[in-house]
Amino acid sequence: MAVGGRGRRPLLLLLLLLAVALALAARARAQLSPGFYSASCPTVHGVVRQVMSQAVMNDTRAGAAVLRLFYHDCFVGGCDASVLLDDTPAAPGEKGVGPNAVGSTTVFDLVDTIKAQVEAVCPATVSCADVLAIAARDSVNLLGGPSWAVPLGRRDALSPSRSAVSTDLPGPEADISALVSAFAAKGLSSRDLAALSGAHTVGRASCVNFRTRVYCDANVSPAFASHQRQSCPASGGDAALAPLDSLTPDAFDNGYYRNLVAGAGLLHSDQELFNNGPVDSVVQLYSSNAAAFSSDFAASMIRLGNIGPLTGSTGEVRLNCRKVNS
Repeated sequence: MAVGGRGRRPLLLLLLLLAVALALAARARAQLSPGFYSASCPTVHGVVRQVMSQAVMNDTRAGAAVLRLFYHDCFVGGCDASVLLDDTPAAPGEKGVGPNAVGSTTVFDLVDTIKAQVEAVCPATVSCADVLAIAARDSVNLLGGPSWAVPLGRRDALSPSRSAVSTDLPGPEADISALVSAFAAKGLSSRDLAALSGAHTVGRASCVNFRTRVYCDANVSPAFASHQRQSCPASGGDAALAPLDSLTPDAFDNGYYRNLVAGAGLLHSDQELFNNGPVDSVVQLYSSNAAAFSSDFAASMIRLGNIGPLTGSTGEVRLNCRKVNS
């Protein structure tokens, strides 16, 4: 028995090493790379940049909308372009659920335009998920923010993750505990939370999402609250918009954090980042050091883009971002 047991050990060790090698090989195959399209579609970055440049020139809010869309895609089922799928009788999509129910289809039309131009030069090559990832990077950079090498090689989902929208995306009333937990569930740290929330240095929010903040929160600047109440009445006017960053609403900078330090975060969830909590020191750093924010934001965007991508033979490269290939 003892001799037989010793004889089995080399075999067990060999099988274990083989299993580890196979796991590492699978991980290597699944790894995203900035140069994924360097041979198959070397012009993809230029095509996306050109469309985004025109869009942001026409309306700076386009950049904020694309950035928000990328975040909403990655947080629900991973960065797989599932958020772009239209409803079908068999598979209702994510677009009209919870935080995704924004009412405007302009951002989806913009993604369609980008995808169509990419398809014209590189047919059936670049996924919608990668188009969105590149467009999000360009949105930030075109508004004055940092740039980074976007890891690519994602494929597109074959179905939406509708039920996860309401559970995985923290809302505007979320407290710091809920925010930290939501990001941790995606493998993101509290510092990632602080950095990625800086995306709110651009864009607008509707009155219905910040009314409680400016009428009821105790930690709001009185002058800021009074100003916001002028366009957001205590009742009615739900669709009235206000900039998330009242200092520099259309520039991607650290104004968002300077607002938080002053008690002028527009959303309750924004001000939770600077409310005697775990990321106060990071917010304080970013408010006075724009370079630190830019560096951390770029690194956190890469980590955000690495959430649950489909790679290899999983998923597909959609020809139309709104529907799966027939």
